Amino acid sequence: MIKTYFYEHENEIMHHDVDLTQVKRLLADERNLLWVDLFDWQPRDLQWLGRMFSFHALAIEDCIYDSPRSKVDRYDGYDFFELHALRYNEDSDPEITSEELNVFLGKNYVVTVHKKPIASIGRIADVSRKTPHYMTKGPDYLLYAIVDGITDTYFPIMERISARIDELEVEIYEHPALAITEEFLSLKRTIVMMRRAIAPQRRIFSNIGTRYTFDVRKENLPYYMDLTDHLERVSDSIEVFRDLVSSALETYSSYGTAKTNEAIRVLTIITTLTATLTLITGIFGMNVPLPWQKSWWSTLVIAAVMVGLSLWMVRAFRKRNWI
Repeated sequence: MIKTYFYEHENEIMHHDVDLTQVKRLLADERNLLWVDLFDWQPRDLQWLGRMFSFHALAIEDCIYDSPRSKVDRYDGYDFFELHALRYNEDSDPEITSEELNVFLGKNYVVTVHKKPIASIGRIADVSRKTPHYMTKGPDYLLYAIVDGITDTYFPIMERISARIDELEVEIYEHPALAITEEFLSLKRTIVMMRRAIAPQRRIFSNIGTRYTFDVRKENLPYYMDLTDHLERVSDSIEVFRDLVSSALETYSSYGTAKTNEAIRVLTIITTLTATLTLITGIFGMNVPLPWQKSWWSTLVIAAVMVGLSLWMVRAFRKRNWI
């Protein structure tokens, strides 16, 4: 499905659902701005749109085949972006799903391509149906608004992940179980997924104006500085979460090992005590003649020796802080 939003600068009005076969006439005035949003598309729709704007075949191919990493490529007359919006559902597996957003940024047009609805694009489209708020400052500002909307959706995800880490750190000591390990591993996969999507986007927008990235109007630079700051904060939080989860897993593993060692130590002490007593009773229980075997005093002496040995071993264990 194709939706179009056209800002006519001369009359300062918005048009919708314009005829894209007239794209050259629409873009004849460089002060105009055309936004084409293609979603829930078929390959033939994308190829038709590519012919209308003379997009490179490699860029079209990148749109068709999803990539897990964000990037920006510079072609003749436009820049091509691969970005990622994230959806978080704690009850699903995987928890994080990525929706690829492809953007063609021209001198006075923006083309967005995505398979599923993206909240920031829907919000901007709703506003653009009524006012030219996002269309009057150039295509780079429209791109900023789209990416900033995507970035804003990261923060609630970060807050939820932070809360989950705190909850799991408490549960490590209160309710140690295999399920907690699985929860940590799931959380670690989620963080890796987010890092893979966000880190390249941070690099794209942190070097605005260099030969590796796209050009931005001087008056729009402050917006991109703010966007870069948001992406830096998200990226730093992800690194902190990754370290926290790794440390918590190591702590949980050490805690489990310590509890296992404690259980083994107790079992070893019990085994030592019972083995010594079993040895004594085994010797004097043999069916062979032994000294004082017929005297009842021997039973008392043997019992006293067994009790004494037991008490002595317990005292020795306590002295060494084994129990």
